[in-house]
Amino acid sequence: MISVICTVLNEGESIRALLESLAAQTQSPDEIVVVDGGSRDNTVAILHEYAARLPLRVISQPGANISAGRNRALTDARGDIIAITDAGVVLDADWLRQITLPFSDAAVNVVCGWFEADVRTVFEAALGATTLPHLRDIDPHTFLPSSRSVAVRKAACKQVGGYPEWLDYCEDLIFDMRLKQVAGAFAFAPQAVAHFRPRPSLGAFYRQYYRYARGDGKADLWRKRHAVRYVTYLVAAPAIIVLALLVHPAFWLLALAGAAVYLRTPYRRLPEMMRRLALSNLSRHGRPIGNGRPVGRPYAWGMAMVWVPVIRVVGDIAKMLGYPVGLAWRRRTQPPEWRVVSSA
Repeated sequence: MISVICTVLNEGESIRALLESLAAQTQSPDEIVVVDGGSRDNTVAILHEYAARLPLRVISQPGANISAGRNRALTDARGDIIAITDAGVVLDADWLRQITLPFSDAAVNVVCGWFEADVRTVFEAALGATTLPHLRDIDPHTFLPSSRSVAVRKAACKQVGGYPEWLDYCEDLIFDMRLKQVAGAFAFAPQAVAHFRPRPSLGAFYRQYYRYARGDGKADLWRKRHAVRYVTYLVAAPAIIVLALLVHPAFWLLALAGAAVYLRTPYRRLPEMMRRLALSNLSRHGRPIGNGRPVGRPYAWGMAMVWVPVIRVVGDIAKMLGYPVGLAWRRRTQPPEWRVVSSA
């Protein structure tokens, strides 16, 4: 038996797209369990509209964070295989079949699906290129899936105690890392694609990355990565600027070389994101536009190339500000030790 679960909160504008994509699956789920965390809009009413078309159960749990909502769904789900997704995504028609197919091997306990950015503006294309990996960048052996596209055996979920309810962001990373300890190698199903829109504005992106970094601090994740970021911005970059100004202008070449390395990967991904933007706008408007102007013209490409370094720097600032806030919370709160999972 296969259950699909997700949590929702005030998703009235996006929930129909997810439900329609679930209704269009080539393999129908045996049940869909949706936990609502206390929506104040029309989310629950829309969910009930689909009760006749989908094997849908809606559970109300006001005040639940995303981890608590997922854990409630995991507990109530009757399937022995649980496919997990998120509100705000649209699933490929073959998503459920692809993400559950590897379970024909009894040794498989976790299947990683894939996700792709559904970009609608030049800013979103630049954001996708800057922050999201391309499929060719992924090592299937080390990939940790987002909970917008993953499937697990219910027994493995129970063994790791579900999602960490003390954590408001990065909860799916902790869930993945704990599963790695007990579930063996993850299978990878790149054809199981969930499409989602990146954040629509620089402010929304800043808040997202601030919260991600705060979650890193709360969970004590990625110490070296954060340390390198602080050293780069607070020591190395100022030192190069001082040397260029006071010692020799040739040090500006070192700064340019560093910037080229820093931005190489986003610029390598950008053509693919701009192609998706053109196709998305063509399908929605009948013409390849972006932000009101033709995507193929230099304006759109120039704006995207300008946005990339801005997004990169703003994201790093958000992380540098959010991480110590999370560390301070961790010192005050002393959350559970998540790295040790009993194999019993």
